[in-house]
Amino acid sequence: MRQTAVVIAPGRGTYNAAELGYLKRHHGDSALFQAFDTCRIAQGQEAITALDGCLRYLAAVHTRGDNASPLIYACGLSDFGLIDQDRFEIIGVTGNSMGWYTALACAGALDPIAGFEVTNTMGSLMQKHMIGGQIIYPFVNDDWREVPGQRDALLAEVASIARRENHILELSINLGGMLVLAGNATGLAAFEHAVPRLQGRYPMRLANHAGFHSHLQNPISKLGFETIHQSLFEQPKIPLIDGRGGFWHPKASDLRALYQYTLGHQVVQAYDFTAAISTAARDLMPDVFIILGPGTTLGGVTAQSLIQCRWRNWSSKDDFQTSQKVISLGIDQQRKICTRKNAH
Repeated sequence: MRQTAVVIAPGRGTYNAAELGYLKRHHGDSALFQAFDTCRIAQGQEAITALDGCLRYLAAVHTRGDNASPLIYACGLSDFGLIDQDRFEIIGVTGNSMGWYTALACAGALDPIAGFEVTNTMGSLMQKHMIGGQIIYPFVNDDWREVPGQRDALLAEVASIARRENHILELSINLGGMLVLAGNATGLAAFEHAVPRLQGRYPMRLANHAGFHSHLQNPISKLGFETIHQSLFEQPKIPLIDGRGGFWHPKASDLRALYQYTLGHQVVQAYDFTAAISTAARDLMPDVFIILGPGTTLGGVTAQSLIQCRWRNWSSKDDFQTSQKVISLGIDQQRKICTRKNAH
């Protein structure tokens, strides 16, 4: 009997040094990669197989939006194709931030090349203009339980900073037990000064990240609409859950609205990953969640989102660790659980 699964596509920041060579290691040579490389070379960009095949990981190269976004898309979409659908019935697809573009392709709302075009275009526009930045800060304790009142206090501080002259700061991503904030340099610096340092790394600036999912990206949204045509979008074949926790159903989606959301709201408004996961858990009731590669960082925030909505009565980090209900393809041992036996 097949298990039901909701698939989650990761966003930026998931192709790091440990992931160098991910495409070659897990997917070998692929005609799809050749097509992606042809698209890149036609734009005067480096091929994704060349980036993946570098001898050394170079943060200045691999974390750039115009390189990281298509690399992560190629990894995620290729991983999706390896899920053993004799064992898992995929009943929904969602993603975090840039992972929305991957989710669209996994669900069939964009074909693989169209999905690559959207991802590469938006990643390149973000990198070229680099408007604002992002910072991440937790509001849960080490056991992933919310510190009472902490989230509200942090958002109140954000609102206070945003009222100051020449300070821009707003919620960018609601990410499990984390808040991702977007702002200009003065807004981000003010937040760093206002909050205590935690775990030796927070507040954490995200390198080569613009102020995604905020009004700062209005010019990028406009350029996206001018560059990407609505005709690329098709009816999804699998239900999609967006960054508001909303559904896009097969044979019943308004493609103009999907296009407008993808290049409009999704770019310039906060992305609620937590709502996407809680909606999937509540409305689809999957047996498991499967997180596509690359990287391993999305497992924790997915679990934190599930803890917040009390999925399967989860209340702590320990519940997640003992459940085996969140499977990450970025972890080799977990990858074996749900990919086809003849997969790389």
